[in-house]
Amino acid sequence: MAITAALVKELREMTGAGMMDAKKALVENDGDMEAAVDWLRTKGLAKAAKKSDRTAAEGLVAVKVEGGKGVAVEVNSETDFVGKNAEFQAMVNAIAGAALTASDIEDLKSKDLGGKTVQDTITDKIATIGENMSLRRMSTVEGGQVVSYVHNAAADGMGKIGVLVALSADNEAFGKQVAMHIAAVNPASLSANDLDPAVVEKERQIQIDIARESGKPEQVIEKMIEGRMKKFLSEVTLLGQSFVINPDLTVEAAAKEAGVEITGFVRLEVGEGIEKKEEDFAAEVAKAAQG
Repeated sequence: MAITAALVKELREMTGAGMMDAKKALVENDGDMEAAVDWLRTKGLAKAAKKSDRTAAEGLVAVKVEGGKGVAVEVNSETDFVGKNAEFQAMVNAIAGAALTASDIEDLKSKDLGGKTVQDTITDKIATIGENMSLRRMSTVEGGQVVSYVHNAAADGMGKIGVLVALSADNEAFGKQVAMHIAAVNPASLSANDLDPAVVEKERQIQIDIARESGKPEQVIEKMIEGRMKKFLSEVTLLGQSFVINPDLTVEAAAKEAGVEITGFVRLEVGEGIEKKEEDFAAEVAKAAQG
């Protein structure tokens, strides 16, 4: 039976096995999917599949900078404990290094790491460490100078929050201050021009509804909305925010004083946006005790 790429893909998705292992399993079993799954289980290569449905919301963000380019990647695990594992950290560091030449996350997954793809390396690590893991996100930024910062660092260049700041010219000290500001304040975008129009419209509608509740005339409401939206934009955009190092200045004004322009930023936080399953262990014990 011909072993097609579609068959290999299907087996990989079922078992979490690496591409070459999945192909070998199909070849050894003449394309019989069930037999190939059993073969992989016998070899211990399908162990990762048992963990694929478990939530991976912990892990590490790693940042790398080379020349005028910076990259941040998020690799998730199930528990915070794994983030402190030297073997896991070494893998995340290698993935971040590979990301410097990747165009996007799919390209990164196919990059070579010592003879295996990034995706296959992660699959193997799931089997050896015993937790579900995933390469979740990758973001890049470029500029005259890119400065990185890691908050709650677990090792060099990796931790719970990774930030990259692109500047128009060299000023590492100022860039580091801005990166720390971004880690703390978490702006939604660089400027009002970069903000999602849907976010702006939603906030405008909320403010209109609030203003109308006051019973004021429409012409007064329009002026109220204008002022409130200006305040909203100053609070959620990096350039409009009060600089944490000097609250008397906006970040944009501080950059002007520093002689540079902030052209972009990236902020990745481990587990951001992932819905974690909350477990009530007391309830579980009580339920077990009741039989």
